[in-house]
Amino acid sequence: MSRASTILSYAAFVLVALNVPAMTQLAESTSRSSSRPIIRLDDQAVRAAGIQLSPIQPESGATDLSFPGMVAVPPQQIRVVAAPAAGLIETVLVAPDETVRQGQVIATMRSPELIEAQRGFLTAIADESLAQDRLRRSRSLHESRVIPERDLRVAETEATNAAAKLDEQIQLLKLIGMADEGVETLRRTRRLMASIEMRAPIDGVVTIRHASAGERVVASAPIFTIADLSPLWVNIQVPATRLGALQVGSRVILPTQGAQGRVIRIGRTVDAATQSVAVVAEVDTNGGSVRPGLAVNVSVRVEQNGLAQWLAPSSGVVRHRDRTWVFTRNASGFLAVPVQVVAETARGVAFRADLAPGTEIATRGLLALVAELSETGEE
Repeated sequence: MSRASTILSYAAFVLVALNVPAMTQLAESTSRSSSRPIIRLDDQAVRAAGIQLSPIQPESGATDLSFPGMVAVPPQQIRVVAAPAAGLIETVLVAPDETVRQGQVIATMRSPELIEAQRGFLTAIADESLAQDRLRRSRSLHESRVIPERDLRVAETEATNAAAKLDEQIQLLKLIGMADEGVETLRRTRRLMASIEMRAPIDGVVTIRHASAGERVVASAPIFTIADLSPLWVNIQVPATRLGALQVGSRVILPTQGAQGRVIRIGRTVDAATQSVAVVAEVDTNGGSVRPGLAVNVSVRVEQNGLAQWLAPSSGVVRHRDRTWVFTRNASGFLAVPVQVVAETARGVAFRADLAPGTEIATRGLLALVAELSETGEE
């Protein structure tokens, strides 16, 4: 390759490198223009359509959005106390809305299954003790070479099976509801207990009593529902059009109750009937002012996310084909700019968009602009 060709190639490379920023800006400008349809109208058409302009006003700081909500107990804080066996509810020791402590006796019941399980436990104790005696005797006889090794292995198997049977009976008693202390008392005294004590599994409040004293119930029938009422959840119904302004971690305030918390989950599906999304917030109870089942007004704090936020008259923000738009003036007519609505108040509509301070948008005569936007085929 000649020296002249080398110099020309290098010069071409430098020119391309110098043009990279300009090409990037051109691509960004083209991309922005493609997302903002141009509506070409001359001054005469603007006057004929009665289009009027108003400047947008900058907004700073956070915005509070209000939504309806319902207080609920988080599912992981709910426990159901069920009948451990079929039988008769003998006594009920707590009432709905009563506070209970973990391990507290809340009801007693009589059950034939309890009697049978205790009898099986005592029989298993006797069988296990007898099997251990046989094993010790067989080991002694085997060491004296009186019995063959096969008889020793049979005794060992019988002792293992008896121990497993005893453990099975202990677990059955615990499933029926007998505490460890009761099992040990039965082992020591050999006296059968006539009733089962049902105990609270957690600290909490009795929210539902499903059965009453004197009622016969089947095994696994619910007797009480107990819930830990702190913290609580608020199920918030948020219109799908406002969802973009919310995020997990957003601050939540219940103004009437004085409680506060954070958004912990945003639903992924939209209710077809209400066109709303379920948003869940976790809140404190503020000394009991927030209770399950309470309908509340929820204020969600929306912080600035880096995108400029503006305030404009509500007449200047329109919804078209599942998107929200404003129309800004340019040399060719108007640009249709998609925006994200944050809030609607008496002062106007707060929205987020990449606009310059002092930008004027159309606030009157938008019917003609929307019709032209439809002609562009913008989805």
